[in-house]
Amino acid sequence: MDILNAILQGALLGGVYALFATGLSIMFGVMRIVNLAHGDLAVLAAFLAFTLATETMFPLWLVVLVTIPLFSVVGYLVQRLLITPSLSAGPLATLLSTFGLSIVIQNALVEGFSANVRSLDAGGLASASLGVGGGIALPVVGLVGLAAAVVVIAASQVFFALTRTGRMMRAVSDDVETATITGANSKHVYGVATALAFGTLTLAGLLFATRSSFSPTSGTMTLVFAFEAVVIGGLGSLWGTLLGGLVLGLTQSVVANYDPAGAILAGHLIFLAVLAFRPQGLVPARSI
Repeated sequence: MDILNAILQGALLGGVYALFATGLSIMFGVMRIVNLAHGDLAVLAAFLAFTLATETMFPLWLVVLVTIPLFSVVGYLVQRLLITPSLSAGPLATLLSTFGLSIVIQNALVEGFSANVRSLDAGGLASASLGVGGGIALPVVGLVGLAAAVVVIAASQVFFALTRTGRMMRAVSDDVETATITGANSKHVYGVATALAFGTLTLAGLLFATRSSFSPTSGTMTLVFAFEAVVIGGLGSLWGTLLGGLVLGLTQSVVANYDPAGAILAGHLIFLAVLAFRPQGLVPARSI
């Protein structure tokens, strides 16, 4: 029964990893860039939600409704003002730009909130669980995270396949020059893609903040897990990202059942094994 509980808990953890990784996968799939500030932006969203919840006494559902659209707008502006100018200078310039943004966010959070850990009060939701028999109880927050990952990825796929903007994103991803000739505004398309990515990372950050404590430096490890999930699943594949998150979460949870100290290391070893033996990822076909 212990191993079954570890598998179920690992699947829920993997859902959170996949949700974190979805925004990273969208930005890579559309623009072929890796956002090194991804984890720190999720932590920034968590601190904003924490501030709104404690200073204004907004209910949690209202905090979520305010934070996600706000960060989507921030994503559009970051793309137009910071990332777009660096795209013409090559991928290294984009990496340096997002790395610089990461450093600024971390130091600003330490300056504004100190290095103390915090958590987002979700009331009874944080401790609520669903019994499935055999003494196994699944946390409701974890179930919400896994369901949110599936819904967000499915909705993103529908958006890319059926909407004009989504098809423009796919066209720009395949050949930006040809897409521009046919009327696509690549800068606007990239901005919308980044807004979508920021919305998903914000949701992931808020879920993470309700199930665990966070600090200004939590973004680094978050980025590592998200990047590993993307690479394991396959760069640019959203369903692959979900699979990668589940593989990472299951590995960590099952190993922790026998050796808690080796859980994180086991996840990193799976990541390295995929790079060594299947560098295209488990689902190599690009689905964006």
